Amino acid sequence: MSANQNRYETAVTRYFEAWNADGEEALTKAVTAAWTGDGTYTDPLADVRGHDGIAAVIAAAHEQFPGFEFRLTGAVDGHHDLARFGWELVAVADGSAPVVGFDVVTLGDDGRIRSVHGFLDRVPAGA
Repeated sequence: MSANQNRYETAVTRYFEAWNADGEEALTKAVTAAWTGDGTYTDPLADVRGHDGIAAVIAAAHEQFPGFEFRLTGAVDGHHDLARFGWELVAVADGSAPVVGFDVVTLGDDGRIRSVHGFLDRVPAGA
């Protein structure tokens, strides 16, 4: 694995650790490890900046989908300071995945995420 590919994989691993963090303290720690202090997260439902804003979006997703976890689908692809990957939101109880998406991230010099641009490919009605 190239150094750049390892950098992309590490960043995406931290990203999922943040999205799957359990509890406020763990979430704060994981967001800080994954994003730069001025990092952003933008998708069709959110546009936030900074650790507090990102943590609030993640906490809201946990409230809306209790008992679910985010999982990587496929390989992480990247070049320069960009990486892209697919993901799904999976019910731990039965393995169903009502939400599926695709994200593009920009990495900072320290390997943490500077920005996320998320796309939602499948969302349940009323969500």
